[in-house]
Amino acid sequence: MDRADKPSSPSLWPRLVPRGGHLLAFAVLLASLLLVWMAWSSARTREMRAAEQQFASFSDEVTEVVLQRLVQYELLTRGGVSLFASVARPTPRQWQSYVEAMGVPERYPSVLGLGFAGYVPNARLPALQLEWRDSGYGLLSVRPRGVRPAYGPVLYLEPRRPENVASIGYDMYSEPRRHAAMESALLTGRARLTAPVQLVQDGPIPRTSLLLYLPIYRAGDQPRTPEARRESMQGWIYAPFHAAEMIDMLIAPRLASRHARLRIVDVTDGGEQLLYDGGEHDGTPAFKRSFTRAVYGRTWRFDFASAPVDQAVPGLHALTGILGLGLVAALLLYGVAFALARTGDRARAIAGRLTEEYRRSELRFRAAMQYSAIGKALLDSRECIVDVNPAFAAMFGRSPDALIGLPFESLFELREGESLLRDDGEGVWRAMRRFQRPDGGVRHVHLTYSPVPGTVGQDVAGLLQLEDVTERLLAEARVHALNRTLEARVALRTRELMRANQELESFAYSVSHDLRAPLRAIDGFSRILAERYADRLDEAGQGYLTRVRRAAARMGELIDAMLQLSRLSRSALKVETVDLSRTVAEVIEDLQVAEPVRRVEAVIEPGLEVAGDATLLRNLLQNLIANAWKFTRDRDPARIEFGLTAAGEYFVRDNGAGFPQEYVDKLFRPFQRLHTEEHFAGHGIGLATVRRIVERHGGTIRAEGAVGEGATFYFTLPGPTEL
Repeated sequence: MDRADKPSSPSLWPRLVPRGGHLLAFAVLLASLLLVWMAWSSARTREMRAAEQQFASFSDEVTEVVLQRLVQYELLTRGGVSLFASVARPTPRQWQSYVEAMGVPERYPSVLGLGFAGYVPNARLPALQLEWRDSGYGLLSVRPRGVRPAYGPVLYLEPRRPENVASIGYDMYSEPRRHAAMESALLTGRARLTAPVQLVQDGPIPRTSLLLYLPIYRAGDQPRTPEARRESMQGWIYAPFHAAEMIDMLIAPRLASRHARLRIVDVTDGGEQLLYDGGEHDGTPAFKRSFTRAVYGRTWRFDFASAPVDQAVPGLHALTGILGLGLVAALLLYGVAFALARTGDRARAIAGRLTEEYRRSELRFRAAMQYSAIGKALLDSRECIVDVNPAFAAMFGRSPDALIGLPFESLFELREGESLLRDDGEGVWRAMRRFQRPDGGVRHVHLTYSPVPGTVGQDVAGLLQLEDVTERLLAEARVHALNRTLEARVALRTRELMRANQELESFAYSVSHDLRAPLRAIDGFSRILAERYADRLDEAGQGYLTRVRRAAARMGELIDAMLQLSRLSRSALKVETVDLSRTVAEVIEDLQVAEPVRRVEAVIEPGLEVAGDATLLRNLLQNLIANAWKFTRDRDPARIEFGLTAAGEYFVRDNGAGFPQEYVDKLFRPFQRLHTEEHFAGHGIGLATVRRIVERHGGTIRAEGAVGEGATFYFTLPGPTEL
């Protein structure tokens, strides 16, 4: 800070401290402020404590309402247990009558139904399916497919809505979260809740849902040990429901009336899984309360947050008014006396400060004019130059004295009748202009004119600023010329690519027509030779002839594969939503039908959908699954997996022969093989086709493997709404 910026007035401390008759007023002010503050603070503390106790009672009441509703759900499932106690296994009609009598849809809107899932060891599954079919219930298809020690398929689920019917046969025991609750209910004999799951009835719509399971043991059995319970296990009565809808229906009006917020989080497994988040969310809450409750084998945390202070503690409004009145009264008494003593000093201080600010403003303006790199000139009311800075004079190649007094418009090249200065109603205007320097050089400038207030001086009416943009304009012209050159090169390269594509199409035509004629001749004459002269050829000659015909046939197959690969890049994509999980299941089912003796364990993640060409994507999956099927023929049992990684990559994994990782680059090249024809037949074109299909859909593909440990192919595809 320079001397001009340092305050020249005396110290402020003597003026701030009361003197003489003001000392008593200052003491009264301090005492009154202290008393008002103490009274207000005590009353505020009482109000806050009372409001906090009310909030604690409210949170306990809301929690109890939620837990009581779960108790009602347990009683609902226990009614189903009673039905099984009276009937060994109720028929679907008896189960439907029971659920209708309970009035589940009307009494519990958030419950999707009441169902029964049987406990079926692996050895009893065929007998159950046969019993189910003989009873006239139709084919019981347990899904997801696969061999497991035990199953928990849905057998009954009422009311009979389409989405409930679609879940019949779903093996809940195979899904980890459902399995954990079902296993705990089996071993303890008590009702158990699942962690948040995605219900089969909801389809792909993400919703927070729970299932309450209650075990059923054979009639008359009262097993006391976990082993005895498993031996006597018959199944589970379960009730699926939407947690958020159930809780919101119970407590939303209560939360709204108190402007409160509630979050319910499942913290059983150490992590946090949100079950419900409702109520008011705006502002900083006055109170917070968090506690946990054991809920049917799970641990729930209830996080309550009250409304902001002004809503949670309404009594503070009256206290704030009283505090304000007390402060105003105390300050008003002191302010009247003290203001009179301060008025004279303030007037003198303001006058001195304004004078100093005016002087500093003048110095800053002059410094900005003198050292600015932009040309600046001051104009009078007749549009003549009053003053210029060095940058302005250097721009025109003249001295500052030679420019003063000249009409501003005389410096530029103007057409007849044209004027630079114009009034557009706002005073400030901008324009691009050119002028010629005394040395003959032509310059282009960006001109900005703005009016100057009259307080600067009566002889100054406007400020003119010039920025030399000659080099920028020349650079832009060079860029435009370069762009035109690049466009010409792009057009040339495009024509070359089109010509190359035409040559490739001609080559494909030649392969499909010209090369087939010699192959047909070789195959035909060799067949005639084998038919007519077989008796004249020895065993070696007949072997050679067979190898010739086999080689000709393989050549024809390679030509077909090469043509198929070339067509992949020319056909138009027909984009639609494709269910990859279902397609993989169909491909594996076809392969299993073709080779029924093979034992293959297929693990398919359900509900994986993408947007793409259905025909090409089926071709892609056929090649990958057939590849895994082929290379796992020496494994018993073989295992093929299909799913989606956390990074968003689809994968096909097998436990087959594998391949050396250092040769991974050869996998996706046409006609490149890592295994001999005698061990694993093929044309070497399948993985090249897979790569071409993935790239046509804008994705990528890679592979990982090890000899004797299987292989995994990872690929990416757009989601259902990305193409």
